[in-house]
Amino acid sequence: MVGCLGKRIGPRILGRRIESNVPEVIYRILEEPVSKDEVLGKTDVPQTLQEFMSEMKQSRSDAKAFALRLREMIVLLEQRTRTAKIQEYLYRHVASSSIPKQLHCLALKLANEHSNNAAARLQLPSAELVPALVDNSYFHFVLASDNVLAASVVATSLVKNALRPEKFVLHIITDRKTYSPMQAWFSLHPLDPAIIEVKALHQFDWLSKGKVPVLEAMEKDQRVRSQFRGGSSAIVANDTEKPQVIAAKLQALSPKYNSLMNHIRIHLPELFPSLNKVVFLDDDIVIQTDLSPLWDIDMNGKVNGAVETCRGEDSFVMSKRFKSYLNFSHPLIAKNFDRNECAWAYGMNIFDLEAWRKTNISLTYYHWLEENFKSDLSLWQLGTLPPGLIAFYGHVHVIDPFWHMLGLGYQDNTTLADAETAGVIHFNGRAKPWLDIAFPQLRPLWAKYIDFSDKFIKGCHIRAS
Repeated sequence: MVGCLGKRIGPRILGRRIESNVPEVIYRILEEPVSKDEVLGKTDVPQTLQEFMSEMKQSRSDAKAFALRLREMIVLLEQRTRTAKIQEYLYRHVASSSIPKQLHCLALKLANEHSNNAAARLQLPSAELVPALVDNSYFHFVLASDNVLAASVVATSLVKNALRPEKFVLHIITDRKTYSPMQAWFSLHPLDPAIIEVKALHQFDWLSKGKVPVLEAMEKDQRVRSQFRGGSSAIVANDTEKPQVIAAKLQALSPKYNSLMNHIRIHLPELFPSLNKVVFLDDDIVIQTDLSPLWDIDMNGKVNGAVETCRGEDSFVMSKRFKSYLNFSHPLIAKNFDRNECAWAYGMNIFDLEAWRKTNISLTYYHWLEENFKSDLSLWQLGTLPPGLIAFYGHVHVIDPFWHMLGLGYQDNTTLADAETAGVIHFNGRAKPWLDIAFPQLRPLWAKYIDFSDKFIKGCHIRAS
């Protein structure tokens, strides 16, 4: 930064000498290499610009002393900024990766209820409604989650805003440990007349037969993640890497990225072989309108109906292109993709499963996962969206942004009024609405779908704010 400062304010512009009243010695000193230990142990370095200017006026320093002192102050500020940034990343990592005690309490109470109360172990759905699970005249939604509270908000907001809830089928996929609490919750909190299915991954026949790519990918991912020995403490102690690199490594430690729930959407055609079309929902969204019109959208033979994220009034959230996710400095990426291709979002997607089954999308997804493992995770940022962007390349139908407002979990520029106008809002990012780090002005949009008088909610001290 100091060297760049010297170059930027230096007396040469476009290779031509121009007249400058700034002594040449200042440029030379600011452009000299800076040791990270230059200000180590010094206690008299000015802390603010005001202190610096006061000292310069009092000492009547020459140009060289002025430049040396300026450089010391800038180096100190750089070091403090870096430390503060890394601490912020660490705190957010801890806050977003830990399970809040309230959610842990809820899962335990529901598991206990499942064991002791037959009413908490109902078949979901009941036997007479099972045929609807494969009936394409219904509107089918899929939600994969291991978070009971989050799943309850998605389900409640979906059904309460439906114009014909009796035609809605919500397939909830969860893992083995969450199955009992999830079944207990929806047994005791039915959303009639909508049809709710709760199913654990191990109950799907397809996943129990032979080698499953998603499980193999998880095993490889775990091996790669194990290279970060020493955990978060060792990562943040590295004083040679940029804060963004440290943030990426902390992100790699997040349990989310080694969760089966994170990869399962790529196998929707196999998990639901009888269905023609589904809408896949993430568990950090809230539905604010009737979603049945999504079935009227002509996909024009495409597989994935999604909101694109490279255009929009919010230049921070809606400025994502392939270069935002893929590493175009790697020849394999640069050779195969356009860096300026518009990106799109997971969270609320229409999937035409009939069209999907005629493609090699799933194979492409795992081919590129394998390439990324071979490249030591250097092809893209962590997460399932980058390989999704690659696998669905050429198979995306862009839908109106009304159907999916993004960014409520990583920036607080969105106003409550703006968020209320969207059909679906998405708390993507670390500031999930069930965490203490959620943005307080946006959390009510999520919390309104929780009954805080419910005995399980009250018993675990889950509150509206």
